[in-house]
Amino acid sequence: MTNILISGASIAGTATAYWLRRHGHTVTVVERAPSIREGGYKVDIRGAALEVVERMGLLDAIRARSTDMRVATHYDAKGRPVATLDADLFGGRLGDDVEIMRGDLNELLYDLTRDDVEYVFDDSVTGIAEDGTVTFERSAPRTFDLVVGADGAHSNTRRIAFGEESRFARDLGYYISICTVPNTLGLDREEAVHAAVGRTANVYSTRQDTGAKALFMWSSAPLAYDHRDVAGQKELLARAMDGVGWQVPALLEGVRDAKDFYFDSVSQIHMDRWSTGRVVLVGDAGYCASPASGQGTSLALVGAYVLAGELATGGGTDGYERELRPFVAANQALGPANVKGMVMGSRAALWFQLRMMRLLPHLPGRDRMVERITGPIARAADAISLKNYME
Repeated sequence: MTNILISGASIAGTATAYWLRRHGHTVTVVERAPSIREGGYKVDIRGAALEVVERMGLLDAIRARSTDMRVATHYDAKGRPVATLDADLFGGRLGDDVEIMRGDLNELLYDLTRDDVEYVFDDSVTGIAEDGTVTFERSAPRTFDLVVGADGAHSNTRRIAFGEESRFARDLGYYISICTVPNTLGLDREEAVHAAVGRTANVYSTRQDTGAKALFMWSSAPLAYDHRDVAGQKELLARAMDGVGWQVPALLEGVRDAKDFYFDSVSQIHMDRWSTGRVVLVGDAGYCASPASGQGTSLALVGAYVLAGELATGGGTDGYERELRPFVAANQALGPANVKGMVMGSRAALWFQLRMMRLLPHLPGRDRMVERITGPIARAADAISLKNYME
């Protein structure tokens, strides 16, 4: 297979483009957006994914753009601080783990590939024939040996090749919204968090960021809404957060003017196969673990590396699935467990969580408690031994 199309120019797409090109393929990337997407939220790179970016020669550049977060502080409804944690502990990071803004990482990946990969922006796939002929919204049809769906949890490529999203999506019972807001709290590399029963608000500002990102998460039965109606989604968020104290009303005012508003259910994608015919899926399109897992970016990076490597060394898509499935399963398992710690289901659970956070720095068994928080994430992040496909 020498002529490959990738649908989607986010982390999974640009990383896959890099590795396929390294193995000698001719690569085209088609992206619905008019350019590489900037901004986004902060993401973690851990375990095997660190090894992948090091093999790409990007680790130093990623560390240079790290968020450099320092602390996370929980506040009560009246604005009083009730618990403060080190930012790495709050984010479940250990050792060499690094946190970076999603847009910064994608920019680095794009810069690494733009000279050797054809990028087609403001277009998307509309059909994929058995002979590899691909039709597009704007461009003329073209024929490819393989189509890689790297277009996210709501993948258009997956819908075309495998069927409707409802067959594969698993709703965890929560919603999430993220956007840029004014940094009215004067945050500097710190997070401010307020949790109420069933609802959590988090606002943070990273290094070299004059604004702030607000993140809201809440438990909810499935909501009916138009994915294209941003104003309607903002109204759903306002209703969900109605009555929550602290700075939430002011944050919601900031949301009104946000141009990068993101709103979605906290869901996973589970599939029996990630390939069919001339189509294979990578990243969230095939195995979204949900934002609650904290491992979506690492899954995309590792998945891109393994897919390209197995195609290059004869394992093909079967080898890709065989190598990656245990890693995916371990990381997807984090989602349902983590989200329950992000949104408290009762007053008792909320009281206990805040009390443990407040006491943690002073407990004699602190290391064991930290292991309970970070251990599952670290083990999942390292749940694969990467082959050296370049030998």
